[in-house]
Amino acid sequence: MSTLTIRLPDDKHERLKVLAKHRKISVNKLIEELSTQALAEFDMETRFRVLAAKGSRKRGLQLLEKLDAHFSNGG
Repeated sequence: MSTLTIRLPDDKHERLKVLAKHRKISVNKLIEELSTQALAEFDMETRFRVLAAKGSRKRGLQLLEKLDAHFSNGG
């Protein structure tokens, strides 16, 4: 496991402490959870971009139109 030192404005640090307390976890655990979420979002975006580069623009637009039609009819 690694140790990471970060610099934050005092007000942001205080807000993170409040959030951690609200969630009944440590600030360390909160930062770990937030970093996990950020990495998952990055991985999803990267995967999407790789798949999109391999795909057909025409087919992608057709799928989006199908989704739009589905959700505009109440799902």
